[in-house]
Amino acid sequence: MSSKSEKSVIGLDIGTSRIVAAQRVGDEDQFNAQLNAFVTIPHSKFTENSLKRENVPHAVADGQILIYGNESARLADLLGHEIRRPMTRGVLNASEQQSLAQIAEIVKTTLPASTSGAKVCFSIPAPTLGHEENLTYHEATIRQLLEQLGFPEVRSVNEGVAVIYSELEDTNYTGIGVSCGGGLCNVALAYMSVPVLSFSVTKGGDFIDSSAAGVTGEMVNRIRLIKEESFRFNGNLGDKIMQALAVYYDDMIQAVVDGLRTTLSGSRHVPRFGRAVPLVLSGGGVLPEGFRERFEKALRAAALPVPVTEVRLARDPLNTTARGALIAALSE
Repeated sequence: MSSKSEKSVIGLDIGTSRIVAAQRVGDEDQFNAQLNAFVTIPHSKFTENSLKRENVPHAVADGQILIYGNESARLADLLGHEIRRPMTRGVLNASEQQSLAQIAEIVKTTLPASTSGAKVCFSIPAPTLGHEENLTYHEATIRQLLEQLGFPEVRSVNEGVAVIYSELEDTNYTGIGVSCGGGLCNVALAYMSVPVLSFSVTKGGDFIDSSAAGVTGEMVNRIRLIKEESFRFNGNLGDKIMQALAVYYDDMIQAVVDGLRTTLSGSRHVPRFGRAVPLVLSGGGVLPEGFRERFEKALRAAALPVPVTEVRLARDPLNTTARGALIAALSE
C-alpha cells in the first residue's frame, strides 16, 4: 500500500477517557490524542479571545464557554471543578445532552487537516461481564457521527481485539488482549486473529478515581491527576491517597483476573490451543510502575484453564487501541 493511500486510513480509539487518532505515514504510525472531557465556564469575550490566541479547543453555547480536550482537566483543577464526560463506562453518557456534539468536536481536534474520503475504523467496547447489554445504539451513533464528519467508509473493531491486532503479530494474532481504560477494562481472546470471546468489567480508571476520592475527601479530578503523575505500586503507602489508589487498583486487577477465569472456564467456545498463549496489557491503567508484576502475580494465582506464556506491556499502552484499529482498517 502506498504512503498516499495509507494517509487516507485512520484508526480511532474512542474511549471514555481519551480519543486517539492513528495514521500511518511511510513506515511510521503517528498518533494524536485528546482527553474525552469538557468543562464549562461563564462566557466573556475577553476569555474567548484568550482561548483563541492559545488555540485551546472550545465552543460557545447558551452563555457559556465549553472547553474540551486536554485543556479541560487543567482548567477544572485550577477552578476546583470536576471535568464532565461525554462518555461513561465505555458508551455515550445519557446524562450529558451535549455528549455527541462534544465527541464530534474532540474527534476533529485529533485529525489532520485533510481527511476527506478517509477510511475509518473505530473501537467499541465489549458487553460487561454478566450484563449482555445491547451496544447497538452506541456503535450505530458513533458510526453515524463519523459519516457526518465526511468519512464514507466506517467500520468498528472490538477494543480488546484491537490490542491483539496491535501487539501479537509475533504469535499470528493468537492470545489475550487487555485494555485498562477509563470507563472499562476490555478483554478479548483471539485465535489466528479470529475473535473467540470478549467481555469488559466496569472497574476502570474512573472507578479507581471516584472510589479513592470517596475515602479521601479529595475531588475526583485531583485524584486522577495525582494518579497519572505520581502513583506507583510499592510506593509511599503512608500517604492516604496513594494507599487508596493501591487498594482500588488491586480491586480492578482482581476483577479482570476473576472475569478471565470465569469466562474461560464457562465457555464452550474456547479452542484447544495446544500451547500456552501470551497476554498483553494496554491502556492508561497499566502505566503505574509495578502494574505488570502485580497483574501477573494475580493471574498466576488464578490458574486459568488456558495457560499463559507471558504477561507483557504493550509497546505504547496509551496508543495501542488506536494502532490496532488502524491495522484493522489497513487490512481491508
